[in-house]
Amino acid sequence: MEILRYVAFSTDPEGGNPAGVVLDASGADDAAMLRTAAEVGYSETAFAVESGDGSLVVRYFSPLAEVPFCGHATIATAVAHAERHGTGRLLLRTAAGPVTVSTDRAADGTLMATLVSVAPRTVPLEEADFAELLAILGWSAGDLDPALPPRVAFAGAWHPVIAAATRDRLADLDYGMPALAALMARRDWTTIDLVWRESPTVFHARNPFPPGGVTEDPATGAAAAAFGGYLRELGLAPTPTTLTIHQGADMGRPSTITVTVPADPHNGIGVTGTAVRI
Repeated sequence: MEILRYVAFSTDPEGGNPAGVVLDASGADDAAMLRTAAEVGYSETAFAVESGDGSLVVRYFSPLAEVPFCGHATIATAVAHAERHGTGRLLLRTAAGPVTVSTDRAADGTLMATLVSVAPRTVPLEEADFAELLAILGWSAGDLDPALPPRVAFAGAWHPVIAAATRDRLADLDYGMPALAALMARRDWTTIDLVWRESPTVFHARNPFPPGGVTEDPATGAAAAAFGGYLRELGLAPTPTTLTIHQGADMGRPSTITVTVPADPHNGIGVTGTAVRI
């Protein structure tokens, strides 16, 4: 397999979130894909196989396990495909469902990709799980923004959404990785989406990711899509709207994710970003 390496949600290879991309994973079995993802060492590597109808079957592996959907690796895959085959629209068949992704060039020549997630939804965060999660994070009720209530949000993968009351609270992240990994494994959560609202349309996020074998993810497109669905479902933002999510700055890999939230509650959430070769 030819393994490509990209960084998504940044034009600087030192920022954003690195992803492995295999544009032709024909013949690779699960063990080979997991082994390759572990060797690459990024939070996710995407493995694509062309189908007869022009779509791509895409699977995502962290160094430890397969995940149903990954936003930054999707953006990276779309840009890698566009570099070889030209810009346009692709249909990706993922374990989470069909995801469309479109690529285009900005005025400065930068390749941009926009994915549209599967239909998002949220469910309540059980009280016992919420209390355990706060204890692991070392957060108290006073650290939370009451205007953004805790929920578990989905747009291809499940992410609890926990809103910090201040930027300082978000910046001070220190948690027990084994304890959080155990809780997330029991509940099938992919990352924890910790957010702080700077303005009605600008947010900052951090995403602990022990299921992927890393303390934190510097840019999480799947969580950004889930968060857009969360805001729409709970009526916490007017729709349609466009959000900017800043992530990764606290770990030295600044990333910018643009989230488009349509008004129709049945429509998927748009996630836009750049990707560049490493």
